[in-house]
Amino acid sequence: MKPHSCKLFSSIHRAPLALGVFSVVGLLLAPMQVNAWERVRDNAPSQYTVSKGDTLWDIAGEFLHSPWQWPELWRVNPQIGDPHLIYPGDHLNLDDCQGSPCIVMERGQQTVKLSPQVRTLPHREAITPLPLETVRAFLRDHRIVDSQDGLEELAYVVAGDNQRLISGAGDLIFARSTDTDTGQNRIVRGEAVEIYRQGQPYQSARGEMLGLELIKIGDAVVARREGDIIQLDVRRANQEVRNDDLILPPEDATLDDNFMPRAPLAQLTGTLLAVPEGVRFIGRLQVVAIDLGSRDGLQPGHVLSIDQAGERVNDPRTQEVLQMPAEEAGLLMVFKPYDNISYALVMEASRTLEVGDPVRTPR
Repeated sequence: MKPHSCKLFSSIHRAPLALGVFSVVGLLLAPMQVNAWERVRDNAPSQYTVSKGDTLWDIAGEFLHSPWQWPELWRVNPQIGDPHLIYPGDHLNLDDCQGSPCIVMERGQQTVKLSPQVRTLPHREAITPLPLETVRAFLRDHRIVDSQDGLEELAYVVAGDNQRLISGAGDLIFARSTDTDTGQNRIVRGEAVEIYRQGQPYQSARGEMLGLELIKIGDAVVARREGDIIQLDVRRANQEVRNDDLILPPEDATLDDNFMPRAPLAQLTGTLLAVPEGVRFIGRLQVVAIDLGSRDGLQPGHVLSIDQAGERVNDPRTQEVLQMPAEEAGLLMVFKPYDNISYALVMEASRTLEVGDPVRTPR
């Protein structure tokens, strides 16, 4: 994020600014508890102008040591039509509200030079909480079913046209439906479907099945159906289509881009299960799977800390092996919770993260 030339507030003294100018058009952060200024960065700008490409996480990090604390401080001014949206050109002013830090927002306005012809105001897109295009690209190719039993309810590929063992875009394939091919898994003539292959199973530390990852192979359209046999026209394929690949109606991968980074209300503990791309070591802006889901109360925007176990050392006197305390090594934000598993994006990593690292509600 590019630096902004502006007056910096001192960490020791911040003189209050006049709020009257913004009383109608402002959004204020709610007053924080005692010593709340300690949450604000010493070099936080007195004003920040939102730019295209910013994310809410980035902007929160300009003001706060812990960006996930931003929504805990945000209070809606009812005069603003859609207060959760921040647009490029808006000005965020750091102020002092009765001894506690607050943010006053000036709504940036687009101006159009008048002329004899009709002008259309360019469409303004609100900033997003995280790099949503990265997330959307991932969701296009990954999904989770809750259990192995769920696979038995899905249609599956039984043959390629002319007895082909593998097929691709432009080919016809045949699939077989099951007796439970009903409801949301119903395959109907003329409708688009998606082709998936089984990925890795996700299990808890106790060996419980949490879910099964599916990897998207391609897209097809139902050409015809006779009983339990379905003929499909493959329109796109990332890999060759094989027998036993799964056929599913498209999943609703719509993301609410208005969610804010925030800590869960409950004190949760879990584990970083896997990196869907198959690597073991993890860095910033990589997608991970964790063993907590909507049944645990997770929602899009929830932030969790990632810990790493401390080193094991020998006591120089007793030669006992001592376990040093765990240390926070990163932060992740949930964007797609399932029942028992969630996909999340690593937002910060102070060291290389690994599969098996514990995750928890931030302190």
